[in-house]
Amino acid sequence: MSERKFPFAPDEFYHLYNRGNSKQVIFKDAYDYYHFIQLLYIANDFDTFKLRDLPEKDAFNCVRNKQLVAIGSYCLMPNHYHILIRQLEDNGISKFMQKLATGYSMYFNNKYERTGGLFEGRFKARHVDSDEYLKYLFSYIHLNPVKLIDATWKEQGIRNSEEAYTYASNYRYGSFSDYLGLVRPEHSILNPEYFPDYYSSHRDIQKELFSWLEYGNEITK
Repeated sequence: MSERKFPFAPDEFYHLYNRGNSKQVIFKDAYDYYHFIQLLYIANDFDTFKLRDLPEKDAFNCVRNKQLVAIGSYCLMPNHYHILIRQLEDNGISKFMQKLATGYSMYFNNKYERTGGLFEGRFKARHVDSDEYLKYLFSYIHLNPVKLIDATWKEQGIRNSEEAYTYASNYRYGSFSDYLGLVRPEHSILNPEYFPDYYSSHRDIQKELFSWLEYGNEITK
């Protein structure tokens, strides 16, 4: 695997993402999604773990020793994922992502009786070097599920913003509903205190999301 063009630095923000090998589906049912979501929480610890030893419904109550990273947002799609992350310790992102990818690949290969690499090589990463880009990524990641009902939204724009917002806000496999106040165990994955507070003081989150998405599309072309 090729070396990255930049090192991961403590207290810096990064957009991490990867997809299934040859774009294959990596989440085939609801429990596949939930297993990966549990790993987002459990893998974020200096200590080692075995997910099979944890009670399924109590995984989010497990006490972690010391977190490797802070997670600001995430979204799981049928054949890929996005994570907005901040490194807290030296080499924290690499350690976290190795545990996450290894744990999920072992689970998936065992469940579906397959062998070989699940993901398309090593995870991809982009350094978030401005507040504008960070705001854009919060919008982009949280609205990513809109692809499931409007496949060309990124290239051609969202045709029905009300429908898109409703779908994204009710999507189960991402962090948007946590920012909207839904009480659920998955909220413990997030570390909002390490990220700018973009949402709590805004009365119109929907307008904010779409405005930053449009702005971000321009600055990332």
